[in-house]
Amino acid sequence: MRRVLLVQPSLQPPGGGNGVAAWMLQALCDVHRVTVLSWTPVDVDPINRFFGTSLRPSHFDRIVLPRTWATLLDAAPLPLALVRSALLMRYTRRFSDAFDVLIGVHNEVDYGRRGIQYIHYPTYLRPRPAVDFRWYHRFAPLTTTYYRVADALGGFSLARMKSNLTLTNSHWTAARVRHLLGIDAEVLYPPVTRPRQSVSWSERRDRFLAIGRISPEKEFERVIAILSRVRQAAPSITLTIVGTWDRKSEAYYARLRRLADREGSWIEFRRNVTRDELATLMCDSRYGIHGMREEHFGMAPAEMVAAGMVVWVPSGGGQTEIVGDEAALHYDTAEGAVDRIAGVLGSPTEQDRLRAHLANRATLFGTDRFVADVRRIVNTFQE
Repeated sequence: MRRVLLVQPSLQPPGGGNGVAAWMLQALCDVHRVTVLSWTPVDVDPINRFFGTSLRPSHFDRIVLPRTWATLLDAAPLPLALVRSALLMRYTRRFSDAFDVLIGVHNEVDYGRRGIQYIHYPTYLRPRPAVDFRWYHRFAPLTTTYYRVADALGGFSLARMKSNLTLTNSHWTAARVRHLLGIDAEVLYPPVTRPRQSVSWSERRDRFLAIGRISPEKEFERVIAILSRVRQAAPSITLTIVGTWDRKSEAYYARLRRLADREGSWIEFRRNVTRDELATLMCDSRYGIHGMREEHFGMAPAEMVAAGMVVWVPSGGGQTEIVGDEAALHYDTAEGAVDRIAGVLGSPTEQDRLRAHLANRATLFGTDRFVADVRRIVNTFQE
């Protein structure tokens, strides 16, 4: 049994990174003595409900960063994510000598000694890609100064970070890590839970699901445009957009709502559904579509595949690894998507072939596989 320190800002839902951390804790707490160090106290009930884990408070120990630090940062008008990460790294060094293995699920880290880092997308890709851009990134000198202050605050060493054992969520991300940082990474696909219920294909509805945070980079308007044209060949299909949104995304949601109202009653929105409600929707639907280009992995497409749906994704990012090397399920343009989707909808034989293909792909992303790989990685890790 090894003493393991799992470092993560929060394990609370929602969030794909928090889900990876929760399942990592699940994998390790039964076989090692695990302590979680986080900004947010670990409340296992919502974690278990949302991510499908079965954690108990007695399974692990906890260290929470000082509440006064969080209060000061919460009062700031900006998220200050890099400052929070820097303080988390710095605070970790107070306790690191008491543990055999340090593991982080929050991109590149430097805990003062060699550990394990899980990179969803490189933090040190600067400037950030357009999808991450906010209004304050337009002021380059200010942004550069912010980066330097955060690195100094965390005592960050690029050389120490590169000495870590690096894990990534996809081969696509691993290639960017190699290009940007010059280090190799082992791919550890995120854990995808399979719905408990099972509904036969014949009993499912001719419904498309598009799942994700209601935010412009998810490109839901492109999904609507594609399926509007597909309906000319398959008028029975409908679209349900399932997502979460808050005040910051209300304007984008309002724009989507106006677009949907013009299209008609075949489009509906479902907001902040529970995990059980989402599982029921997926098991009752035949088709899924994702709009975001170059998604780092794509939990929503992976969950739809696990639920037995036929899913289309853009030809870019780690999401292509979910559907595999299957041209019929990739699209580059809206026109290409319409042609491929309409062709599949018109051929029950092709649907059966793609369902069998995706059922094989789904085995790559299960929670059992994730748990086994995490235990192997931690058991064999050497400083």
